[in-house]
Amino acid sequence: MPIFQARLTAAAACLALLPLVAIAQGAQIAFGEMKQDTSLPVEVTADNLAVNQNDGTAIFTGNVLVGQGEMRLSAPRVQVYYAEGSQRVERLQATGGVTFVSGEDAAEAARADYSIDTGMILMQGDVLLVQGDSALTADRMTVDIQSGTAQMEGRVKTVLQANE
Repeated sequence: MPIFQARLTAAAACLALLPLVAIAQGAQIAFGEMKQDTSLPVEVTADNLAVNQNDGTAIFTGNVLVGQGEMRLSAPRVQVYYAEGSQRVERLQATGGVTFVSGEDAAEAARADYSIDTGMILMQGDVLLVQGDSALTADRMTVDIQSGTAQMEGRVKTVLQANE
């Protein structure tokens, strides 16, 4: 029986480490309290605005705040790309240190690209995600605001607290 107990203990230890393996390779997590409606209008406020009619872009600088429903994104610089031949916003590119908040969850990164059509936000560069008392870091995080989920990749790190 000692061999059986040893194998059972080893199997239990492997199962207990599965979440750590997932965290080391990339983690799928919930993000935001609810699904975001990407059809809502995008509101942008900033200190300055420069519009380029030739390439269909607008560059907001200085204390930029982007809001859509419950979602908020802030950065020093946000470039807005419009769909060809229309006034519809296609995507946003935020740089210079980005903060993204949805519900109680908040994330920071060096830059973020938000595709309005797909509802996907790619955050890159020293990503920090804070959810309540938990914090995760990674190289990249992709947020699907329509489903309320996120995928973290590239040197994902967190500290797991033992239940007391």
